[in-house]
Amino acid sequence: MNTTIFRRSTVLFSSITFLAFLSSCHHKEESKDPGTASVAIPTFALQKEAMSTSLKMPGELIAYQQVDLYAKVSSFVKTLNVDIGSEVTKGQLLMTLEAPETTSQLAAAESRLRSQEAIATASKATYDRLLETSKTPGTISTNDLDQAVAKRNSDLAQLNAARAAYKEVGSTIGYLQIRAPFSGVVSARNVNLGAFVGPTGSGSALPIFTIQEQKHLRLVVSIPELYTGYLKDGDLVSFNVKSKPDILFTAKVKRLSGALDSRLRAERVEMDVPNLQKQLLPGMVADVSIPLPANVSTFIVPKSAVVDGPEGIYVIRAKANKAEIVPIKKGRETDDKIEIFGNIAEGDQLVTQGTEEIRSGDPIKP
Repeated sequence: MNTTIFRRSTVLFSSITFLAFLSSCHHKEESKDPGTASVAIPTFALQKEAMSTSLKMPGELIAYQQVDLYAKVSSFVKTLNVDIGSEVTKGQLLMTLEAPETTSQLAAAESRLRSQEAIATASKATYDRLLETSKTPGTISTNDLDQAVAKRNSDLAQLNAARAAYKEVGSTIGYLQIRAPFSGVVSARNVNLGAFVGPTGSGSALPIFTIQEQKHLRLVVSIPELYTGYLKDGDLVSFNVKSKPDILFTAKVKRLSGALDSRLRAERVEMDVPNLQKQLLPGMVADVSIPLPANVSTFIVPKSAVVDGPEGIYVIRAKANKAEIVPIKKGRETDDKIEIFGNIAEGDQLVTQGTEEIRSGDPIKP
């Protein structure tokens, strides 16, 4: 009896095992069915669109004109007429210097000039008398007349040299008065009364004065190579500064360098900024908003369609229901869209959600 129960159990177990094997095979065959395994991948048709954006860039405000003033002559400070913050006008006397040896040189040059004037006058008078006498035949030899001409010309040349030397020393005396080259504000003063000053490196390591024109400023921005084609002379840009965040200032593009900086690969652009109320100061950092006008000749896609992976930047194109990797270059961007360039054409079907998991040649069911 026990033997019969054992045999029936063995047969029942074998039957259950066989049915499980058949069920497993059936499921494997179903999983191999491509019709049930493929998943629809969202795609869209590539089209050209117009996208207006703005470029946020840091900029620097600098004085429209700025100059560091040094003493041309080694001397001492005699008087100071202005200080830091003083507003000056063009030609205004800022300070006077004194150099006693220069005054002595001027007196010596004047003495040599007067002496040479007397010698030149005497040489000319001698030549004139000999010339008049030579009109009587046999009275003056030709050699004596030639010698008189040479002496007169030599003394005249010496006189001209003395005049030039006197003028040179006189000009040096003029450098003892420091005047403003243009109207502006004294932003730095580095000397006091009695200080010894002179040319850079021989008395003054720092400038005597620094003068800035602050009623008219320059806004300097370095535009990356990608955006250099969007700005032109006369365009308006807006900016603000940290000290006055609630005020939006405007500036007009006036100067474009027309070349890229070799280090930054960017073009220097300058805007003119009126500053009559002196709300802005040279040296401020500005947050500049540069408008980038719409361009209807470019392709705009969702940012999700662009893949930035180890293989580079690309989009996935559906061609004959298979994935194709298309390298592209990025352009302007907004919050959710991006401008792309590459071997693409209008009407191409691109994958909306591009991922690195989709490889070239993978089946795509639109």
